[in-house]
Order: sequence, then C-alpha cells, then structure tokens
Amino acid sequence: MSQAIRIIGIDPGLRRTGWGVVETLGNSLRFVAAGTVRSDDKASLATRLCQLHDGLADVLHRQMPHEAAVEITFANKDATATIKLGQARGVAMLVPARAGLAVAEYAPNAVKKAVIGVGHGDKKQIQMMVKVLMPKAVFDGADSADALAIAICHAHHRQSVTSRLAALAG
Repeated sequence: MSQAIRIIGIDPGLRRTGWGVVETLGNSLRFVAAGTVRSDDKASLATRLCQLHDGLADVLHRQMPHEAAVEITFANKDATATIKLGQARGVAMLVPARAGLAVAEYAPNAVKKAVIGVGHGDKKQIQMMVKVLMPKAVFDGADSADALAIAICHAHHRQSVTSRLAALAG
C-alpha cells in the first residue's frame, strides 16, 4: 500500500503568509491543518522577513510535510509593494527548500482552475470550494484558504504527473 503524501501550500505575503497542509493518498484528499504567519507591520523589512521565516520554519517543523507548493506572484502597479512581496515569496520558497522539500510553483489561475474549475474567481469562491472539497477544513481567513487551494492544486497536478510516469513505465 502506498504512503500518504503530506503537502504544504503557501500563499506568500509580507503582512500575512497563509499556509495549508493536506494529505493525499490515491484519489483521496484530507485536510490536516491551516493557518497564517503574520509579521509586525511596524517593524523593519528585515525583521518582518525574519518573522515570516521563523513562523514558516516552525510550521514545517510541526507539520512535517513531504512536498511544498507556493503561488507565483505577479507584478502590480506599485513597484515597491511588488518588490516586498517578491522578498516574502523568496522566504516562502527558501524555508521548505532548506528543509529538503521539493517546491512546486503555481500561477494563481492554475490554482483557481484546480479548485473552482475556472481560471478566474474571487476569494469567496475559493473559500467555498475548499470547504466543499474538504468539509473538515478550518482556516482563519482568505490567506490560509488560498494556501489550502495551492496545496490542493499541487495534489491534483502531482497525481497526474505520477499517473503519466506510471503509464510510461508499464
């Protein structure tokens, strides 16, 4: 019998970085945990990045995921905000990579398509569909719901890659 794979999805943000952990075994998907790592918006940028790093490192230590998935962020109109978000995203990729995990990246439209069926949708739709897919899921807001959606997206994509590889081997 195969082993369940534990996946952490990370929705990077400088103020709030959402995280969500799911387990996948075959076609089944199970909610494990979700939450938000927050930084002090009155602190320096370096301090805030350290807070995100330490918070995510603690989550990885407690949840022990096998794989990680991070949302790709796009530039917005405010260049300064885009750069800061990119730095937070760097931390979100660094922490699982330093823990020895493979880190997949997904565009927001791919995440939405995997969870709500189309590439466009709002945060309320994502939250609703996460609850439909995993009725026992508990999340503390849009950031952790988005992180769960990222983990779900990775679970779907890793499954199709695994199936294709198995078909080629057989």
